[in-house]
Amino acid sequence: MGSREQLLQSACRHRTEAATEEQIRAALSALPDWRIDGGKLQRVFSFRDYHQTIAFVNAIADLIHREDHHPELVVTYNRCAVKYDTHSVNGGKGGLSDNDFICAAKIDEVYLQASWQTGKA
Repeated sequence: MGSREQLLQSACRHRTEAATEEQIRAALSALPDWRIDGGKLQRVFSFRDYHQTIAFVNAIADLIHREDHHPELVVTYNRCAVKYDTHSVNGGKGGLSDNDFICAAKIDEVYLQASWQTGKA
């Protein structure tokens, strides 16, 4: 893990080793809108209305499928909470891995590139 650019250029793969505290701190510095809560990497995205929220969910669905790393999504009228962790690390007990941060960076990129950011949606 490293910079936002490095995360964007990386691909998810099966992981059994959790990220270290140092790796987590470094990744969070590259992803300032994300936080750790309850052992999960989380961010809440806000939108104008339900249509924009669902458009975002649909936009990230392909990315999630391609990376084969699926978050918990909590969808409301004008918000979508994305929560990541990796079930296969820490001997199957779960935790955070590189995959969580890779996907977070890529989801941020979708959000930044989409029309709802410019008010065109």
